[in-house]
Amino acid sequence: MSNYNGWTNYATWRVNLEMFDGYEGTLSADTAREIVEEYIEGSSVEGLARDYALAFISDVNWHEIAAHYQEEVEV
Repeated sequence: MSNYNGWTNYATWRVNLEMFDGYEGTLSADTAREIVEEYIEGSSVEGLARDYALAFISDVNWHEIAAHYQEEVEV
């Protein structure tokens, strides 16, 4: 299922682009989510902006991102 630049949705494409572009190695869905959540929590203060960022990443297809990096390693 590809709906935005080859990705499931805008959130998945954008998080992959901003957080993992150039990443080398394998990545599990849980690890990818943890990396992004920790980044958001570590780089922002509690409040509306953080809440919006966390809500945005709830739409990310973490399994698709993990699969992408699994494919990169296998190539």
